[in-house]
Amino acid sequence: MKNVLVVYYTQSGQLEEIARNIAKPLLEDAETSVTFFNIEMVKPFPFPWKPAQFFDVFPESFLQIPTEIHTPSQDILSQKYDLIILAYQVWYLSPSIPITSFLKSEFAKQLLDDTPVVTVIGCRNMWALAQEKVKTLLKNVNAKLVGNIALVDRHINHISVITIVEWMFTGKKEKYLGLFPKPGVSDKEISGSTKFGTIILKYLKSDSYINLQEELVANDAVEIRPFLIEMDKKANKMFKIWANTIIKKTNSRPVWLKGFYIYLLVAIWIMSPIVYILHLFTFPLKYPKIKKEKKYYKGV
Repeated sequence: MKNVLVVYYTQSGQLEEIARNIAKPLLEDAETSVTFFNIEMVKPFPFPWKPAQFFDVFPESFLQIPTEIHTPSQDILSQKYDLIILAYQVWYLSPSIPITSFLKSEFAKQLLDDTPVVTVIGCRNMWALAQEKVKTLLKNVNAKLVGNIALVDRHINHISVITIVEWMFTGKKEKYLGLFPKPGVSDKEISGSTKFGTIILKYLKSDSYINLQEELVANDAVEIRPFLIEMDKKANKMFKIWANTIIKKTNSRPVWLKGFYIYLLVAIWIMSPIVYILHLFTFPLKYPKIKKEKKYYKGV
């Protein structure tokens, strides 16, 4: 019997749906036992978000500052797992606070120690550098990252900004104004993610994950868009400055958060198109570097 733990945190339910679809072949296998652990916060985050609350979590999200979560049940903690599937959202270019809090907890050290892990990302589009941060957190608890699946909103950047904001602040995953596409990962991709579970199950039973990521990538588990990698890097540099500044401004925090909000508007609607144009012009010169980066970020 193989024991698998699926760890996730979800607000809208999308990530749980993704996790359960991926786990479906494992659940249907008579020789595999699957346990789900939904991370629960001692102080829950709201959904739908209010704008002030959404921006207020920025510094702690980006700086990966943990907060208190409820301890997993003794049944979960007493088990040794053959594989852990870790499904997470990206908040402000970093793993969400609940996932960071889990990975920095004492019970994560117990559960993940010397255990193979497959990460599953459900986000808008930029996830590559968040995954690098998760790699570090997993290394710190002696986990063994063996696979990664990234499901994203595949609409163009500015369309997805509009639709995701509407979803976050209303809680409704529907076509905004009846004109825009539905926000988030498409229903087709979510239902189709079961194929990844079939691949994972094969390697779980073989007790070897040597070629798992290559097979996942061959089945479209990861798509790398060079422009988004470039934006991710630039935004991380700026977010670091803003987060480190705001975290120190106890009394004037709301004012600084408003400044950060204005910066985001400028970055998304003015700076981003300029960076994209420059990216297109310089693409031929940077092609060898881009090719190398695509290979790296597709791997584990």
